[in-house]
Amino acid sequence: MSAATTRVTLFLTAALSGLVGQAAQAQTNAVQDRQTGTWHIATVVLPGGPKHWGGYVELQARSNGLFRQYFYTEVKGGVSYDVAKNFTFMVAGGRYATSDYRDLSEGPLNAEKRLWEQVTFTHYNARLKVEHRYRVEQRWFTFRDGIVPANSSRYRNRIRYRLNAFIPLNNSTVTNKTAFLSLYDEVFFNPKGPFLERNRVYGGAGYQFDSHWTVQAGWLRQSNYTPASYQQNVFTPQGTVSKNNLVLSVMYRLGRRNTEGPAPEYVPSQPD
Repeated sequence: MSAATTRVTLFLTAALSGLVGQAAQAQTNAVQDRQTGTWHIATVVLPGGPKHWGGYVELQARSNGLFRQYFYTEVKGGVSYDVAKNFTFMVAGGRYATSDYRDLSEGPLNAEKRLWEQVTFTHYNARLKVEHRYRVEQRWFTFRDGIVPANSSRYRNRIRYRLNAFIPLNNSTVTNKTAFLSLYDEVFFNPKGPFLERNRVYGGAGYQFDSHWTVQAGWLRQSNYTPASYQQNVFTPQGTVSKNNLVLSVMYRLGRRNTEGPAPEYVPSQPD
C-alpha cells in the first residue's frame, strides 16, 4: 500500500467514525457520564499452529470510577481456526456479571451467558495493519429474584462489527520490542431495535516486549442507545448514554514447539 493510499484509508476511517458519532449525538438525547471508568483486561492466546487450531481465555473487570467502584466481570474463552494467514474463524463463549458496586455481597444484578461465532479478516500492508471483525452473538440472561426489567428479556441476539487499525512506530511490523498505536471503532446492532445499540471508539498505545508479552493502555468511549418509546401519550425519543473509560490490558501469547521458519506476524488485537 502506498503512502497516499494509507493516508486516504486513515482519513476515511476517521471520517466515518466522526460522522457516526455526530449523527448519533444529533438524533438522540445525549447524556455524558462525568466519571471515567476503568477496564482491566488479561488475555492468554494460543495462536493457530501448523494445524491451524488456536484459542484464547480472558478475564476482565470494570469499574464505574477510576480504579474504584468495581461492578462488572467477564470470564470467557474460545477456539479458533486459521483458514488462511489473514482469515480466522472462532467459536467462543463466556459469563458476564453486573453487580451493584455499593453492595457486592448481594451478588450480581444480572448474569449473562453468551455464545458467539466470529470471522476476522486482517490486511498486512507495508506499515498499516487493518483488521475487520464480524461477530454474531446469542445471549441468555438471568436476573436477581427472577424479575425481568422493563424493555428487557431473557434471550437476545446481537451483531457486531469492529474496524481496527494498528500502526507500528519503530518497526515495519509488530514484532519484538515494538511500540504501536491501536485505533478502532465497533458498532453493535440489535435485530429487534434500537438497530444501533452501542458504539465503541478506542485509541491507545502498546508495546510488544517479545513473542509472548504485549501491554496496551488507551481511552475508550462507549455510547449506549435506548429505544424510543410512546407511553401514556408521551413520546420519548431515542436516548444516548456515553462514558469514557481507561483501558489497561496485558496479553500473553503461548509459544508452540517444533515450529520451523520465522514466527508469523500477529496484530495485537484485543479479543474483547
